[in-house]
This record gives sequence, C-alpha cells and structure tokens, in this order.
Amino acid sequence: MNKLVYISVALLFLVFSESCQDRQGKNYNKENEQIDGAKFIKDGLEGGMAEIKASGLAITNSNNQKVIGLAKMLIEDHTKVDSALNQLKADKKITDSVTISSAHVAAITDLSKKSGPAFDKLYLQLMVNDHEQAVKLFTMASTNSDGKIKKIASDNLPVIKMHLDSANKICVSLK
Repeated sequence: MNKLVYISVALLFLVFSESCQDRQGKNYNKENEQIDGAKFIKDGLEGGMAEIKASGLAITNSNNQKVIGLAKMLIEDHTKVDSALNQLKADKKITDSVTISSAHVAAITDLSKKSGPAFDKLYLQLMVNDHEQAVKLFTMASTNSDGKIKKIASDNLPVIKMHLDSANKICVSLK
C-alpha cells in the first residue's frame, strides 16, 4: 500500500513539474506572444470581413427590419474594429494577407441562395456562431501581455458581446 502511495506522489510530482516548465516556457517566450498576437489579428480580421460580407447580403436579402438593423450595425462596428486591427497589423509589420476562410466562403455562398425567413434564420445562426467565436478570441487577447493587442481586444469585447446578444435575441424572436 505504501509503495502505491509513493508511486502516485512521484507521478504527480513529475506531472506538475513538467506542466510548470511548459507554462514557464510559454510565459517567457516572446516568439509565442508574437504568434498569439498575429493569430488574434488574422482571426479577428477574417471574422470581421466575413461578417461584413454576410451582413451586406442581409441588407439586400432580408425583409425583416430587425435583421437589416443588426446587419447595418455589424457593418459599421466591424469596419471600425477591422480598421484598428489593420493598423495594429501594420504596426507589428505583419505582411500576411488576410482573406475570408473557405468555411466562411461556403457559409456565405449558402446564405446568398436564401431569401426571406430562411435567409434570416441562417444569417442569424451564422452571426451567433461567429460572435461566440469572436467573444472567445477577444477574451483571450484581452489578457495578452502586448499592450496594443490587449487594448484593442478589451475595448472591442463589449461591442462583440452586444452583437452576440442582439443576434441571439432576434434569432429567438423568429421562432
């Protein structure tokens, strides 16, 4: 019985010491911070571009004034966020181009084939899903050690949460 306890304690010690080393390496590795920052910028821009494009479709394909109002707000707000992210991208000298992902292209293509209530439902589902991901992304970035990344993420997180809440409310009202 004592041997089992000693073995368990030894294994726990190894696991904890190994994970402390991993965390310590991640905390002090500047390269990881740059990768995290670049990923935040890229993912933030990609999501914003996709939401702007889908929202443009909403303005033309929907007859629901709440959906159209949400789409106009998203275009305005995401244009501002994208401008800040593009400035940060330039400041960080990130030269990679950002395009809409193939998953978003497929979703927008499907969306473009819909109209009326079917369009509204699919658009709102896309906006809810995208904003849930954006909330996660901006929440993680709001703790970044880079002050510029942290500021943009922290400043825009309440807006993105409001978008998510608005899309959810309209989506629920359609049912």
